[in-house]
Amino acid sequence: MEDQQIVELYLQREEEALVQTQQKYTNYCRAVALRLLRSHEDADEAVNETWFAAWNSIPPHKPLCLQTFLGRLTRNISLKRIRSDNAQKRASAQARVVFDEVRDWLASDEDIEQEISEQELAAAINDFLGTVSHTERNVFVRRYWYMQSITEIAEALGFSESKVKSMLFRIRKKLYTKLEKEDYL
Repeated sequence: MEDQQIVELYLQREEEALVQTQQKYTNYCRAVALRLLRSHEDADEAVNETWFAAWNSIPPHKPLCLQTFLGRLTRNISLKRIRSDNAQKRASAQARVVFDEVRDWLASDEDIEQEISEQELAAAINDFLGTVSHTERNVFVRRYWYMQSITEIAEALGFSESKVKSMLFRIRKKLYTKLEKEDYL
C-alpha cells in the first residue's frame, strides 16, 4: 500500500492504518531504534511506542513523507529513553559521547517557546547541511542522527578514524560559526 493511502487511513481513524504501517515500516523503525538503544527489547518497545505516537499524531499532522515521519518519531522516542536512562546512569556510553559533543546546543526546557526555538534551530542546521559536501553531510548525519561510532563511520565510508574525527570537528566548527552568526548560541 502506498504511503498516502496509509496516511488517509490514519486520517479516517481506520485501524488498518496501523496494520499497514507495521507491515511496511517495522524493520526500518526497529533499525533506527536499535542503532540508538543497542538493545533488541528496548528497540521493540520503542517501535511499539512509535505506532501509538503515530496514531495520536495523525491527525492533526498529515506527514508528507510517512517513512521520515515514523523515523523521526522512533528516533525521538529512543532519545527520550536514552535521556531517561542517562539520568539514571544507565545510558549507553556511545550516546553519552555524542550528546557531550553537542551538549551546548541542546536545551531541555519543555515550554512552547523552547519548542519553536528548537524547530528554528533544526531548520538552520538543515540549511547548513545543504551547504556542505555530500560526504560531510553523510558523516554528520551518521554521527548525529544515527549516532554511529567513529569506527562505524570510518568503516562504512572507507576513511581512517582520524579523518572522520577531523571532518566532524571541522563541520561542528562551521556549524557553530553559522549558528553564532544567526544568534542561536
